[in-house]
Amino acid sequence: MTNLPDVTSHQNPEIHGSLDWVGMNGITVPLQFDDSKLGVNSIGARVNTYVNLVNPKVKGIHMSRLYLALSNFFENQTLNVPALTDFLSHLLDSHHDISTQVFLNFDFDFLIKRDALKSDNSGWKSYSTTLRATLKDGEVVLELATRVPYSSTCPCSAALSRQLLAQAFTDDFANKGSINVEDVENWLKSEKGSFATPHSQRSQATAWVKLDKDMGAFPLTDLIDLVEDALKTPVQTAVKRADEQEFARLNGHNLMFCEDAARRVKQALLSQEQYADFWLKVEHFESLHAHDAVALASKGIAGGYSPADYS
Repeated sequence: MTNLPDVTSHQNPEIHGSLDWVGMNGITVPLQFDDSKLGVNSIGARVNTYVNLVNPKVKGIHMSRLYLALSNFFENQTLNVPALTDFLSHLLDSHHDISTQVFLNFDFDFLIKRDALKSDNSGWKSYSTTLRATLKDGEVVLELATRVPYSSTCPCSAALSRQLLAQAFTDDFANKGSINVEDVENWLKSEKGSFATPHSQRSQATAWVKLDKDMGAFPLTDLIDLVEDALKTPVQTAVKRADEQEFARLNGHNLMFCEDAARRVKQALLSQEQYADFWLKVEHFESLHAHDAVALASKGIAGGYSPADYS
């Protein structure tokens, strides 16, 4: 068979120089993801994979090696912390002559079946997830992120609505000599009881955590549950009237500015010793304004995440 030309190996670059990262984005790969609470789940991930190019005289990296390694390594292997750590070393070995570090980024949607708040129904919720892994100077860094949708009701709007409701009640009952409980109950159940309502909106909390390399499975569901339990108003799947009423009650009992939501999530993350560091962002996609309200926070450790890292 005639030897095929190999430009990468035999042709010098026009301009010599090292490069921080070279690789591919958006490689689609089926994976068996190991979750610490739900076990192994089949997912489809979009993967970015890079190595650095430290030899200034080498024209390019071995792109096909990265692709084939990614495609073959997880074909019969579960994606967990030990497997991912081994794979980083495997990728770097494939470029040992030109690279000293490697980076992987997995983006995927993780499905969890959630029960309704009151009824016997249930449905699937999708959580946008990112997993990042870096091997640099012999050190492995693993990061996991999830994006959790929830509902937020504005405390200021709620107070203003209560004031209008109280004034409407006073206006309607001012000339009545006496008021009984049934009259008040009927007034509140009528459309007059909705004289003014606070604005609320779908919102999102994003949490990045740095993982312990001694973990086995990934604590993704644990992280999602932690955020949802802190905020207390997760968006729902299957909803009957009883569920919708309970959702309204939860919103009424958990009025939140974006600052309140960020403090809740930060406090919850601070309680978890398993995360070496964390970064969080909450976004309230305003129904009052054409812009959004945002709050960011980090654990605040030296050399750790900065609040502006992923803003």
